[in-house]
Amino acid sequence: MNRIGRKSTVLLSMGITVLGMILPILTYNQITVMMAYALLGIGNAILQVSLNPLLQNVITNEKMLTSSLTGGQVVKAVSSFVGPYIVIFAIQSFGDGDPQKWYYCFPILGFITLISAVWLLLTPIVETSQKIATHENSLKSTFALLSDRTILLLFLGIFFVVGVDVATNFLSSKLMTSRFHWSQEEAGMAPQVYFICRTIGALLGAFLMTFVADIIYFRINILLAILAVLILAFVPEVTVNLVCIGAIGFLASCIFPIIYSMAVQARPEKANLISGLMITAVAGGAAVTPAIGMATDAMKGDYTAGVLVILVCVLYLTFCAFGLKIKKDAIL
Repeated sequence: MNRIGRKSTVLLSMGITVLGMILPILTYNQITVMMAYALLGIGNAILQVSLNPLLQNVITNEKMLTSSLTGGQVVKAVSSFVGPYIVIFAIQSFGDGDPQKWYYCFPILGFITLISAVWLLLTPIVETSQKIATHENSLKSTFALLSDRTILLLFLGIFFVVGVDVATNFLSSKLMTSRFHWSQEEAGMAPQVYFICRTIGALLGAFLMTFVADIIYFRINILLAILAVLILAFVPEVTVNLVCIGAIGFLASCIFPIIYSMAVQARPEKANLISGLMITAVAGGAAVTPAIGMATDAMKGDYTAGVLVILVCVLYLTFCAFGLKIKKDAIL
């Protein structure tokens, strides 16, 4: 981003993504599929790092910036929800119903990505200068930002909110199966409820945060999330548990963009480096799920222990929400 600009970096990420989707179509074997996964992961990571800073050049009002970032979460949640249906459509329409041809969804997804890239290419965007000296543009200088207490707290906030998101999605079906002996098809309802509520929450949040201060919305949602997790942990009733799973998705849907926006506003002159640093924190999704597995094993297969791991994440986010004081454009 510092060398070629934010818009060019976003376009680069889309190009890498499209390339990853083309490979299995050209030659389908283990090597090309693994290469495709790698390119999709790289493209996605570059996109997440560069797209949010680019949005800052389009949306200059801070309150509208957070709302717009949340609007992006709506698109992400909808994509997560409809993704499996696109795969099913591709298999049935182009793969003669053969599940082994799941990769036939790639041309559809690649075409959508290509349209987005062309649209962005044709959209004029005046970028603010983000020139950074070579010695500052390094891995060391990026992680050096963690010496700032505010950035560190927000970095961990991203880590744990992604952990809550991935863990709830991962745990929901297993919890319902364990507690109520649901079949695999029935258990699939739980993640769907989660994603639907997450989408609604992000959509509503994008609207409400144009009127309500980000930090106030954050605090209200996180307190209600504690209640939802506690009920999910200790009240084993089918309808109540489904409602709680949906509530967690709804209440946590806006926290990621709020925390990201706070971090950028705290150190706007380091927006590019902060964006890269914050996206690194999505590793929380990979760290929390093993913790759930270990907690569940320690309790002899009781997934309530996994819910308590999610509670720990939510409690940290509560500390993050109430441990930061906002003063105008900065967080102290």
